[in-house]
Amino acid sequence: MAGSNRHHHTRDRDRRDDHRHDRRYREDRGTPDGEDRSRNHRDKQRYTDPQRDPRVYEDTRYHRQAAPSSYAENSSSYYGDSQTYHREEALYNLGYLTTSRGVCQGLEFTLSLLIIICAGVNYSNSGRYRDIASLGGLYQYYYGGANAFTGAEAQKVQQLDDQFYQLKLPPYIFSMACGGALMFYAGVLLALGVFRMPYRFPPLLLGEALLDVLIGLGFLPAVAFYFIKLQEIYNNSICKEREAMYSSKALRGFECNFNGADIAGGLFGVLGVIIFPVSAVFAIRAFRRVRKMKQRPAEDNNL
Repeated sequence: MAGSNRHHHTRDRDRRDDHRHDRRYREDRGTPDGEDRSRNHRDKQRYTDPQRDPRVYEDTRYHRQAAPSSYAENSSSYYGDSQTYHREEALYNLGYLTTSRGVCQGLEFTLSLLIIICAGVNYSNSGRYRDIASLGGLYQYYYGGANAFTGAEAQKVQQLDDQFYQLKLPPYIFSMACGGALMFYAGVLLALGVFRMPYRFPPLLLGEALLDVLIGLGFLPAVAFYFIKLQEIYNNSICKEREAMYSSKALRGFECNFNGADIAGGLFGVLGVIIFPVSAVFAIRAFRRVRKMKQRPAEDNNL
């Protein structure tokens, strides 16, 4: 009986020691037992599911929103710089149009276009007589009388108009063909200048100068052939007979003389004799300038 009591007291003492040890451990932690379990539970939830933690959720949401915005800013700045560079380069290339060579080539293009227009006016004007008075009635009243051709005279005039039109076509076709070729040539030179091709290939400038000199000299025989051929057409018997028939009816504007478009086309040809050689001089000066610019880096390397 005494041994069992001793054993009972021993267990009670051990139990009290364990209880005191647990209480001391909780006092050292400074938190109650319930709060410790709840904190452990919250920590587990925080590590297992970070989205439930409002602070972690706010951080992740901030990073999700901040990343696209920073990417957009970087991309917009990159593309903005590239667009600005291309815009500045395009403006620099278009600045060629204001140079001396660009202005001369623009004048060459415009001059060729004017030559085509002057020749096209005469080419499109068939000048065929319209026999409206032969229709009778009111047409005979308004378009008849002493100044109208009727019957066989009207047919004769129409025949002479057709023959004269076919007779004058060759010089005008020649003028339009030459003007179109020169306009294409000037347009190609302008395009090459805008893209700075003569700077990359300086021999192009020498070829341009040679062609400009040849074209300028070629205008002299071309203009002479143009006026000589037109004078032969106006001195032809077809033109003279046609002029006589229209003069018999007191109708003006059918004389065998140079008209305004003929004279304007010849004057533009004379201007071509001046403009193209001047452009050749500017091309030679540009070739010298480009050659000096390309030799300068080699001289710097030799120093």
